[in-house]
Amino acid sequence: MSEDPTHNDGLAVETRLVHAATGAGATLSAQTVGPPIQKASTVLVPDVASLYAYDRPSYGRQGLASQHALNAALCDLENASHCQLYGSGLLAATGALMSVLATGDEILVTDGVYQPVRRFCDGFLQRFGVITRYYPSGATADQIMALATPKTRLILIESPCSLTFELTDVSALTSAAKQRGVITLMDNTYAAGFAFKPLDHGVDLSMQSLTKYVCGHSDTFLGSVCTRRDDLWDMIKSTTVDAGFAVAPEDCYQGLRGLRTLATRFPRHGESGLALANWLETREEVARILHPALSTHAQHELWKRDYTGTGGLFGVELQTMPSAKVETFLNALKLFGLGFSYGGFESLAILSKPTRTASPWTGGPLVRLNVGLEAPADLIKDLEQAFEAIRA
Repeated sequence: MSEDPTHNDGLAVETRLVHAATGAGATLSAQTVGPPIQKASTVLVPDVASLYAYDRPSYGRQGLASQHALNAALCDLENASHCQLYGSGLLAATGALMSVLATGDEILVTDGVYQPVRRFCDGFLQRFGVITRYYPSGATADQIMALATPKTRLILIESPCSLTFELTDVSALTSAAKQRGVITLMDNTYAAGFAFKPLDHGVDLSMQSLTKYVCGHSDTFLGSVCTRRDDLWDMIKSTTVDAGFAVAPEDCYQGLRGLRTLATRFPRHGESGLALANWLETREEVARILHPALSTHAQHELWKRDYTGTGGLFGVELQTMPSAKVETFLNALKLFGLGFSYGGFESLAILSKPTRTASPWTGGPLVRLNVGLEAPADLIKDLEQAFEAIRA
């Protein structure tokens, strides 16, 4: 078949294939409810001057349409001026720490911190001359600040702690930290930036694992760090560029998709979680429920003061029993999957093993439940038959 010379400009087929659908002519004018997924490493600029104009993207790693849309939405969610996306929640935490710390600094970290963050502090940061000290997870602001020294650069808060659910009086701690010039970084994954706004309570850096409630479908890894401080944002942006951190456009699109339904899903998780927690409090096999939204929680008044809602994550301390019986209980569950993470549509259970240095766990066997979007009555039946398996 002969080629139509009016459509190929005399160029060879190899050349035409390389340049097909490139540039403005490839962009449709239709407006969609979601941003386009732009898959590109190379970004074409209109002229030489634009190659080094840092007010616009010049390389795909910096993020394109879906990344920028998610950034803007998260700033809105967290009442922030700036937001940096990361490839996971863990990378959000470690990326923030790497951005603001230097050799010789000390950090104070809650004893109930997410275990992989503890490993990073005790391993990576220690190798580079940053000292980590842990404070009891239920400590007051005064008790925490009493541990600070002139070298203390940052305080890492996780409230509630994701295994044992102690709370921190965030407003009191950030107020005291600011007087000493200490940065505060808070892991706010539990509240998803929805039921608690760390920046409104004086936190300098609000971090969360978007993998959990924001993405909401257990199929995407993402993390974020939000701030209002321009100086900290400059540090975070510099580290992101220098270290080559990047997030995929498809993942950001899924994060934005999940974010749009967060206000519907999060309360449903919370309502179902409370239904199960109240039922579990009546069981003879249960010693204690670790759920800040329950009136029986030691820091319930603090939760009521600061939080506008709760998700579906809580702890169940069982009565003292052989480990084999705990395993029997967990293995008997049918609707609760055995797996890490939380905030997805499915219910999960794990055997918790808190690692502590400043406030050792002295309670009985500890199980963590993530209550998903199943009918609460069905989940209660599943727990009931698992308790029956222990007695059998």
